Amino acid sequence: MSDSASSSEPRTSGASLRRARVKGEPRFPEGPKPDPAGTHFERRIRSFQPRRSRVTAGQADALQRLWPKWGLDIDGRALDLVELFGNEKPVVLEIGFGMGEATARMAAADPETNVLAVDVHTPGQGNLLNLADRDGLTNIRVANGDAIILLREMLAPDSLDGLRVYFPDPWPKKRHHKRRLIQPEFLTLVASRLRPGAIVHCATDWEPYAEQMLDVLTAHPEFENTRADGGFAPRPAFRPLTRFEGQGLDKGHVVNDLLFRRVQQREQEQKQKSEQPQPPTGV
Repeated sequence: MSDSASSSEPRTSGASLRRARVKGEPRFPEGPKPDPAGTHFERRIRSFQPRRSRVTAGQADALQRLWPKWGLDIDGRALDLVELFGNEKPVVLEIGFGMGEATARMAAADPETNVLAVDVHTPGQGNLLNLADRDGLTNIRVANGDAIILLREMLAPDSLDGLRVYFPDPWPKKRHHKRRLIQPEFLTLVASRLRPGAIVHCATDWEPYAEQMLDVLTAHPEFENTRADGGFAPRPAFRPLTRFEGQGLDKGHVVNDLLFRRVQQREQEQKQKSEQPQPPTGV
């Protein structure tokens, strides 16, 4: 989808915003903060790199106008999802939404599900806010910052009904594989925030990463493959074909989807079993 708002606005509006900004002032005073949690002080290998690219006038307007209403800086403070969305509908976390076209389409198709969409790409944040505003989507919130901090510090146990990770950075060089998001430690953190039965849905057009995802998810005790054959799933109808995905397919890339279900923790099962009345002995 294109940024329809920006095409009708003069180019000079973005330039005038830049001229008016005094050196040292935030780029978008009412918008996302550059480093909301001070994450550069945390010694941890990251799965993402902030990308610098031009913000259109329409995206800048959306960030200024809509961030106070629908935006969230990941700053480490506990988050109440009912308060954030204003209702008790199920919440799905999406990590890395790009320009937000697929996110907006899925939110429009399923208004009974809230979407908490996380990214660090400022133009994408503005574009998704613009799309949500244009289409009247009130079930989207845009989060800025490190998804690990969001999961670890801000979300309560069993508070999410799903996780979407579509086309994450594959970090193709072997020395960078440690930066890939889908790792055992990450899945353990995710499992603690997902309700039993929640779905983790990943998609990638990088086949070696797809194989790693499949291996790691299959080996994790708190997830089970929704495919009886234990393999990849066909693209479900509810996941739109994105522009990025289409470009990959045109180049001959193979796109793989993975759909895994959060299972009941073994500790919970053992606890429930121990709490069941035991038959009398010696009878």
